[in-house]
Amino acid sequence: MIRTALVTGGNRGIGKEVCRQLSQQGLRVVLTSRCIMDGEEVARDLRADRSVDVFAIELDVSQAESVSRCAAELAERNIAVDVVVNNAAICPSGGVLDVDDATVEAALRTNLGGPFWVARAFVPSMLRAGYGRVVNVSSRWGSFDGDLGGPVGYSLTKVALNALTVKLAQEVSGDIKVNAACPGWVRTRMGGDGAPRSVEQGAETIVWLATLPRDGPTGGFFRDKRPIPW
Repeated sequence: MIRTALVTGGNRGIGKEVCRQLSQQGLRVVLTSRCIMDGEEVARDLRADRSVDVFAIELDVSQAESVSRCAAELAERNIAVDVVVNNAAICPSGGVLDVDDATVEAALRTNLGGPFWVARAFVPSMLRAGYGRVVNVSSRWGSFDGDLGGPVGYSLTKVALNALTVKLAQEVSGDIKVNAACPGWVRTRMGGDGAPRSVEQGAETIVWLATLPRDGPTGGFFRDKRPIPW
């Protein structure tokens, strides 16, 4: 059986590499992007390897209506999503006392609202099918063990994403795994050129969690395929 994976923010950085690695493992990949033209360009690039099955669809995770439209379009095409990688995120600057309300709201809608709405759109069908994998791309900046580093809009929402991971894992049953991954500091537009890790390294644990066997872990937080503290 060919599994289908949906990757949010799949048009660049870690998301693009996750799409590449999942497609190379034989999954059909739904590459989502806020700008459909960007997504289609990356999908064409990935399809240069003729063995892969990747197509793009428009999705702005910060808008619940966009998530609903995406789910409806896939349903119309009879495409069931078996794997979700909640990768799309923003990292706006600012601290508790100086960040503006609009910036905080945008971070909440993208980094927390997006995974929440995506889970509600696609996990019910996983429950009916008895199989599913949900990977929430988090960060050590969202860990109390990691001292909640970084801007408040990012660390606050990643803490909440970790909590969502645990809550969702508690609510599902059957062969459905829900986990969070910390890719580390990766050389992307968000991470910058000085980051020590490549996108290949950043994607590795995410892809591992997205393809876990039935006896794999659930409800955990992982980096380099090893559990780390919340």
